Amino acid sequence: MAKEKKKKAQLPIRLNILFFIVFLMFSVLILQLGIVQILNGDSYRSEIERTIQDTTENPVPRGKIVDRNHKVIVDNKPLYSITYTPAKGVQAEERLKVAEKLANFISMDTESVTDRDKKEYWYLKHTDEADSRLSEKEINELDNAEQYKKTLEKITDEEIKDFSKDELQVIAVKKELDKAYSLTPQTVKNEGVTPDEYAQVAEHLDDLPGVNATTDWEREFKSGETFSSLIGSITSQEQGIPADKEDYFLTRGYSRNDRIGKSGLEEYYEDMLRGRKEKIEHTTTKNGTILDSKTVVEGQRGKDLVLSIDIDYQEKVDEIVRDELKKAKSSQPYDNRYLEDALAVAINPRTGELLAVSGQHYDKKKNKYDNAAYKALYDAHVPGSSIKGATVLAGLQSGVISPGETIYDSPIKIKGTAQKSSLSKNIGLASDTDALKKSSNVYMFYIALRIGGENRYPFPDNASARFDTGAFQKMRNYYGQFGLGVQTGIDYPFESVGYEGEVKNDAGLLMNLAIGQFDTYTTLQMAQYVSTIANDGYRVRPHFLNEVREPTGDKDKMGPVFKSVGTDVMNRLQMQDSYIERVQEGFRRAFQEQGGTGYSYWGGKSYDPVGKTGTAESFYKDGDNLVETDNYSLVGYAPRDEPEIAFAVIVPYLGKNNQYKIQHNIGTRLMDAYFDLKEKRDDDSKEKED
Repeated sequence: MAKEKKKKAQLPIRLNILFFIVFLMFSVLILQLGIVQILNGDSYRSEIERTIQDTTENPVPRGKIVDRNHKVIVDNKPLYSITYTPAKGVQAEERLKVAEKLANFISMDTESVTDRDKKEYWYLKHTDEADSRLSEKEINELDNAEQYKKTLEKITDEEIKDFSKDELQVIAVKKELDKAYSLTPQTVKNEGVTPDEYAQVAEHLDDLPGVNATTDWEREFKSGETFSSLIGSITSQEQGIPADKEDYFLTRGYSRNDRIGKSGLEEYYEDMLRGRKEKIEHTTTKNGTILDSKTVVEGQRGKDLVLSIDIDYQEKVDEIVRDELKKAKSSQPYDNRYLEDALAVAINPRTGELLAVSGQHYDKKKNKYDNAAYKALYDAHVPGSSIKGATVLAGLQSGVISPGETIYDSPIKIKGTAQKSSLSKNIGLASDTDALKKSSNVYMFYIALRIGGENRYPFPDNASARFDTGAFQKMRNYYGQFGLGVQTGIDYPFESVGYEGEVKNDAGLLMNLAIGQFDTYTTLQMAQYVSTIANDGYRVRPHFLNEVREPTGDKDKMGPVFKSVGTDVMNRLQMQDSYIERVQEGFRRAFQEQGGTGYSYWGGKSYDPVGKTGTAESFYKDGDNLVETDNYSLVGYAPRDEPEIAFAVIVPYLGKNNQYKIQHNIGTRLMDAYFDLKEKRDDDSKEKED
């Protein structure tokens, strides 16, 4: 009994000791929590806050480009793609490990591997040995980047000359991995990725941190070279955004390796075609380890452009222009040895919609013909008599001639200047409309002289002309109202405004200006000029874009309209309607009446065409020699009363003895093709309705 009582007495003591120990433990724990929260709370909170959210943006395919009938011109061709997205703080050694693994599954082109790439690889494989080659002085005096550069310089050619094929593959892969920015996808390979390579990489993604097997795209021209020179091109991912425009693009959400439009419509409509990038938010630790990723903005490919161009008609016009260029060269190969280009523009004169823009170029060195439609906007030439409609209107509006006024077409000889006359010697007495019909140079000479203040008629033989040189600018002001010598306003990154001849106190040069043999103009400017006459004096802005459409998941359907481009009237000729009508009548006579300069080619056409022909003396620079040649031009529109198409053709540097009238052959064939295509489509539409 005594023993049992003693044991019972000891039990509370043991419990008390146990409770006391537990109390002490809780006290220590509470104390520690207090230290964490009170004393070290700010530092731990800062550490937690260093686990941050980073947002990356993944590029999306560009928008499609289609013609006015929604026929695809440019699309995106899907490709297998291997990409690399490094985490923050990934070091060169880690990238090398990834490269060594990835090189087992894909084949890379090693032609681009440089000695610098080989030395960087050798350095990573022999870091301690390479670093030991620096002297103590070099270590103390050079910063880290300079030390690295000096270290690479000390790696010898002998040490990098015997890499195996497998090692070169690793170096080629590593070179692409090194281009990647943190949390930004970098394409390692997207050309020639085989299904087997794609599958192999996809199967081993767990062993390839940052690598992904995905799909990419490249621009695909559905119509081959047709219109491609005006569509332009985009940069490669390697090229990325241009260095000289880096700030501009980076502030607009671009990454340095983004592909952007670098020329043509791809460049001009970059904002529409680029699309909306997919935005992914990454939660990372302070050392860059990704803890979580989520999509915060769904990507959307670029918007689609609906052009004014009719690609079927464009193909036909290209074929016509190329065919006629070949015929002109083959018919008189020696005389036309300097003939290299033929240019044509077809436009709706009322709306400014460009229907076809063609430029065919003969490459002498390659002995081949290329599409060079951009030359219709870039290259300016003296057009000759086709601008006489603007000269007559300048004369009428300035009051130096009156409607129907007649002038006898006979040569003019100004003292100190060669005698000037019309190409035809049988024009005789001509009114303003006759002067356009028969292409009287003399009529235009008198207009120019009178605008300059020289009003004598007939002009005394071999007398000195008394005129104000300000007449050059007065005439250019009139021409500018038509779009000649000024910007047309085309939606394109660049267009030439032509060249203005040097103003001198020389009446002969002023007379040359009046017949299109002094200033130079582009084919597009000539098309806008004749469109202004066709459109009763309203100059409209020419444009390639008709609509912008929202992208859609159905490749065979167009999305809703995002933006529509309407007719933009740039100016109205400051000339009376009756004056414009007289020029329109002169154009009709030139094409449709016996004796008109274009009658033998255009007379009897069912679509009621009107227009003006032109020939200008020009000079081709052959080495140190200037060879005298001719430029042929032609402008017109149809039908006369309700015009729906206007055109301009310029063919420079033909031989002086040329007998092949290429400008008329191009003009009639492109107009025939337009109305034939229209009739065929109308017939097809009726058949569908029936």
